Amino acid sequence: MPENNKIFALDIGTRSVVGIILEKSEDQYHVIDFLSKEHIERSMLDGQIHDVEAVSKVITNIKEELEKKYGELHKVCVAAAGRSLKTQVAKATVEIQGKPILKKQDILHLELSAIQNAQAIVAENYSDKEHFYYCVGYSVLYYRLDGEEIGNLIDQQGNEASVEIIATFLPKVVVESLIAALTRSGLEMEALTLEPIAAINVLIPPSMRRLNVALVDIGAGTSDIALTNMGTIVAYGMVPVAGDEITEAISDQLLLDFPLAEKAKRELYDHDVITITDILGFETEMSKEEIVQQISPSLNHLASSISNEILRLNNNQSPKAVMLVGGGSLTPELPEKVAKYLQLPANRVAIRGIDAISSLTIEEHIHKGPELVTPIGIAIAAHKTPVHYVSVYVNEQPVRLFEIKKLTVGDCLLAAGIKMNKLYGKPGMAKIISLNTQAVTIPGKLGDAPTILKNGNPSSLDDEVINGDQIFIEKGKDGDQTELQIKDLIDHLPSLKITLNNKMVEIPSVIICNEMKTTGEKMIEDRDNIVVNSPKTIEEVLLSLGFQFSHLLRPFQLTINEVLYEFPISGCTLYLNGEKAKMEGNVKTNDEIMIVEQEVTIERFAEMRDIKLVYTIPVFFNDEKIILSKKAVEVTREGQILTESDLLFNGDKINIIDKENSPFIFQDLFSHIEIKMPSNAKGPYVLLKNDNHTTFYETIAPGDHLKIVWPVASEV
Repeated sequence: MPENNKIFALDIGTRSVVGIILEKSEDQYHVIDFLSKEHIERSMLDGQIHDVEAVSKVITNIKEELEKKYGELHKVCVAAAGRSLKTQVAKATVEIQGKPILKKQDILHLELSAIQNAQAIVAENYSDKEHFYYCVGYSVLYYRLDGEEIGNLIDQQGNEASVEIIATFLPKVVVESLIAALTRSGLEMEALTLEPIAAINVLIPPSMRRLNVALVDIGAGTSDIALTNMGTIVAYGMVPVAGDEITEAISDQLLLDFPLAEKAKRELYDHDVITITDILGFETEMSKEEIVQQISPSLNHLASSISNEILRLNNNQSPKAVMLVGGGSLTPELPEKVAKYLQLPANRVAIRGIDAISSLTIEEHIHKGPELVTPIGIAIAAHKTPVHYVSVYVNEQPVRLFEIKKLTVGDCLLAAGIKMNKLYGKPGMAKIISLNTQAVTIPGKLGDAPTILKNGNPSSLDDEVINGDQIFIEKGKDGDQTELQIKDLIDHLPSLKITLNNKMVEIPSVIICNEMKTTGEKMIEDRDNIVVNSPKTIEEVLLSLGFQFSHLLRPFQLTINEVLYEFPISGCTLYLNGEKAKMEGNVKTNDEIMIVEQEVTIERFAEMRDIKLVYTIPVFFNDEKIILSKKAVEVTREGQILTESDLLFNGDKINIIDKENSPFIFQDLFSHIEIKMPSNAKGPYVLLKNDNHTTFYETIAPGDHLKIVWPVASEV
């Protein structure tokens, strides 16, 4: 048999090691020989080699026995046990408020962060924390935006984005111990695969993987589980119960030693009645139904454990179908019980043997059971799609990965232990200000994305890598504080357009920052207190116009006899849209304001001050009432005597001199009347007060009747 057509594969299990030799001819595989040997001592635990020397002895025995028939064997295909895989669900969350819309690289970065979280959980949960775990695959369970599930995060915007993944990890030590055992046996690892992948590759071709199918490889100590969906393998799992638990239950119930209990278990698959000899030497015939009833608790435990793990890996949903392989799959009534727990029809859970493998023939002397599926799958899968070591350099440090899938730059960063959530620069410090009493947060500028180079050229996280690639990564630069002007913070600075004294005026908003007037060009600083107001009253309008009208707003002031006085009048009268208004009157766009300056006369001033400018008395002259008056005070400004109608101006300096309050006399009448002597008067006039003769200097009192009488000539 030509060397290049011969495939030697080993399935190194918990209880036994299986060697198999296949011959490849074009697209056909032919199983030539099959050899199984159990471990002499407990040198394997949960798929990991704990005693390299003991395992290598079993491998050497199989190798030497097969070499007697087929010549020297130098290379071998092997699989890392599926039970060594660690599956973990994890989540990663990122704040996206105020950030650009999410792109593919952002989402990939988020997924890798979730994988790293899962990696940390796996390392924490298992006692062998010194083990390094490689991610051999992951699937996204959910994307969420602001807590709500969403199909795709690309181009989405919100406050918070998150992803939940299920990732599978392989301990580095598993492969290293496997290589060590092979080396001690004089074998070189030709190719490596994973047991679940091996079984799936031969039983579930890629065309079937769009279906949600569970494959369960039930061995002696563990049951390995793999799930397919949407065209790929989406999850791996393991439960630490398998065929040995059923064997032990039979041993306990029927008083059989372990090898006989194992023999009885296998016979139950093909026979309804078996004969057993217990440890006391009694031979008994027992029906399958009777034995199954006695070991029912163990059967239920195995079926429920497998079913619960399938549901956990499959998002608490039953798959479309379940395939059972491995020697433990022959456990009586196991398919029916798994179907019941998963609420599937009985014909959706089935044991699959090598007869289900296409393009395969087998020598007639080899038993064609389900226990051969995994060894044959290892040989074919390792030959078709082998897993290679790939060495790359991350920031000049060597990193070795298993090429279980297409390797990317992101995989290399994970393997190098680089924290994905630390790669992006931190956002700059935020500024918190007060704008019109409302707290406003101005977020800092976003940090830069990391610089990633592959072989000196810009690269992305999902770029494929090959052996020897040089990867350089540098953390993105942290963001700075955001620099903004006040006008950048306000969409529109409103202005007030009014008509003032028949002239159009546009008054901009008033900006006060930290109690100081400023402009929209001022740069905003942390903790600024900014108030932006448009004038709302006549007073605010006039104040905003500066000093042009300020003299109209001052109170009326006079210096009287060298003492300064203020009077409760303004120097103007205000009109708003034609109506008298006060300074507190509200103003809106298109209003008309008129300012009319006030005239303050001596007479008005005297009324305000309650100053009596004149004394008066009423009298009658020739029976006609007349008001006589004379000055009570004399008002002068810069030495000039002012009359009642003279105007006073804001800021004037005046003197007020009280006049002596002397009684009125008859003579005072002449300053108020015009005396006309009759043309026919004859002789001197006579002064009468109340019809009695009087003189010019005679005092008069209010109500007196005064007369001047001239004698007249008689008519001839």
